[in-house]
Amino acid sequence: MSQLEIELKQLKTEVVNMWNLVHSQLVKSNISMVNFDKDLAREVVSREKRVNGSELKIDRDCENIFALLTPVAVDLRFVLAVLKINSNLERIGDIAEGVAKHVLSAGKPFNNELLKATSTVSMYDEAINILEDSLSAFENEDTALARSIFQKDEFLDKINMNATESIVKYLESHPEDLQQALYNLSIIRKLERVGDQAKNIAEETIFYVEAKVLKHKREG
Repeated sequence: MSQLEIELKQLKTEVVNMWNLVHSQLVKSNISMVNFDKDLAREVVSREKRVNGSELKIDRDCENIFALLTPVAVDLRFVLAVLKINSNLERIGDIAEGVAKHVLSAGKPFNNELLKATSTVSMYDEAINILEDSLSAFENEDTALARSIFQKDEFLDKINMNATESIVKYLESHPEDLQQALYNLSIIRKLERVGDQAKNIAEETIFYVEAKVLKHKREG
């Protein structure tokens, strides 16, 4: 095995570990919201430093591979894809931390009726599923699965589009929950961005495997 092959294998292991860390952050932020578990929310906030540290390490390793081993063809595409995926994963970690901070700031548990009216729990579950699919597509070089993420993200977009109307309707009968409803709306906006980051990751997986650039083409 050449030095380049060794470094690429190690890089893939690092980015998968980063993926799993971010997935754990997203799952725990979800649980902390549903159960109003402030201790778990504090854990998510504390572990964000690990996410940031992983991002910096992967960035440095990519730069070293570029500078010292000059990858070409599929190897070059792989490193370029990892560099961008790394950034997307870090942003999803930020989103999980943001939700956890809302849990810490909230004065009382989120009303189950509010969460149901806004489809927040369903949205969270789908955001986590999309992140899992993006990892599976990357690990298995499954571009069909990667492409399926574009359609799955539409579920998140739809909930996000209806969120303001749903919350206004809820507040008509629960005006005392105004602050909580605003936190809920912010969480929905954050989850919509998880879908956006997952789409970016899917595009990079397709670029790496098929040498096809999809950015700016899906809208057309």
